[in-house]
Amino acid sequence: MSGLVMPEADAGVLARRAEIVAALRAIVPGEGVIDTEIEMRPYESDGLTAYKQLPLVVVLPSTTGQVSKILAYCHANGIRVVPRGAGTSLSGGALPLEDAVLLGMGKFNRILDIDFDNRTVTAQPGVTNLGITNAVIHNGFYYAPDPSSQIACSIGGNVAENSGGVHCLKYGLTTNNVMGVEMVLITGEVIRIGGKHLDSGGLDLLGLIVGSEGLLGVVTEVTVRILKKPETARAVLVGFPSSEAAGECVARVIGAGIIPGGMEMMDRMMIHAAEAFLGAGYPLDVEALLIVELDGPEAEVNHLIERVAGIAKELGCLTLRASTSEEERLAFWAGRKAAFPAIGRISPDYYCMDGTIPRKALPEVLRRMEEMSAKYGLRCGNVFHAGDGNLHPLICYDANKPGELEKAEAFGADILLLCVEVGGVLTGEHGVGVEKRDLMPSMFDETDLAQQQRLKCAFDPDSLLNPGKMFPQLHRCAELGRMHVSGGKLPFPDIPRF
Repeated sequence: MSGLVMPEADAGVLARRAEIVAALRAIVPGEGVIDTEIEMRPYESDGLTAYKQLPLVVVLPSTTGQVSKILAYCHANGIRVVPRGAGTSLSGGALPLEDAVLLGMGKFNRILDIDFDNRTVTAQPGVTNLGITNAVIHNGFYYAPDPSSQIACSIGGNVAENSGGVHCLKYGLTTNNVMGVEMVLITGEVIRIGGKHLDSGGLDLLGLIVGSEGLLGVVTEVTVRILKKPETARAVLVGFPSSEAAGECVARVIGAGIIPGGMEMMDRMMIHAAEAFLGAGYPLDVEALLIVELDGPEAEVNHLIERVAGIAKELGCLTLRASTSEEERLAFWAGRKAAFPAIGRISPDYYCMDGTIPRKALPEVLRRMEEMSAKYGLRCGNVFHAGDGNLHPLICYDANKPGELEKAEAFGADILLLCVEVGGVLTGEHGVGVEKRDLMPSMFDETDLAQQQRLKCAFDPDSLLNPGKMFPQLHRCAELGRMHVSGGKLPFPDIPRF
């Protein structure tokens, strides 16, 4: 697995495989347990396909009660568990372990409640991101976070990774739009945190769970905030002679107090790839392309489009086109959302990165990434959420050529270290997983990492949930000083338990 070090397999668990499979079949009868090599192959990897590992066994529960019994059994028998949603994670968050049960949540695919009065939807974690919007769009509502994989990614996975999307600049990431969860702890205990109400007092446990990457518990129900569809939404397509000019436009728009619904940037390589793939009508004679969407009352949107256009013209834009219909606006975005599959037409393999930088550092970071591209001899296309500085460089390589995967990984690591160097962070929305795990010390010192692990220990004292992810070195909870109280109960008495 390209030098990736994972926790050493438990020989005792491997020897008890037949016993474990039988116990799981007793909990989830029928076709809910998959234990043959050929049938487990689809689960050997997630969206970070450079790493592959067959799990010990795959179990597909369909009720919270089954999840509770599975985790209680694994806890009692010292068996590791890797939760998995739709498997679209790009950081290896759902990478299996040889001695771990892979807990697939795909059967949790129902919307449980739609409450337009309180503007909430309660869904099971296997419901797709776009599925939530499709369930409420008939009444003029939608769910704001919209990752490029929204047609496939699950809301449970969005909670695990704190996913964003093209509209997160104005409307926030998953953490800003989740109001409550039902979660099963490793002991099998079912807890509820939050609900349809606004934030409650006390510890922000919901904020802790969103983005916890499956290390604290298994989410079985999610309550999200839905928004009324804006009266008007229009997108402006602006082409620039350089990435520096496009980056300066981003800074000036935000500096003028304008907060677009979305603001995306693509470089020349990505513009040509997306246009060849989808034919969205992108200009091909520019070095950088901005998509700026304004939404709200029609008069306000029209006024803001004029202001954005004025800023772009001051910076010497080469093309400027505002959408005049909903179909045209969607076409602008379709090209951007198809950027990742578009790369598949021009490269056998690609490595999608995720880091975040201050907006002012954009020109420097783009320049230095060009230098890295020359150094490693690998092409790199750039597409990113320009408004909040979330970069998604796509490094092109050929896994069939010896050494190219290793070069792509080294190139990606240098990009992430650069993000931290200029005052940014290792991830914006893809999570840490295994991809960025060993880079965590570049951003956090030993004290920081130890405190983060103490939080995990409060929920999972034996480190059975998704081990090998996020932390470069996993300490024993006894070494760190446990935050949980005797009896294995969490020190949070206000959490409703069932």
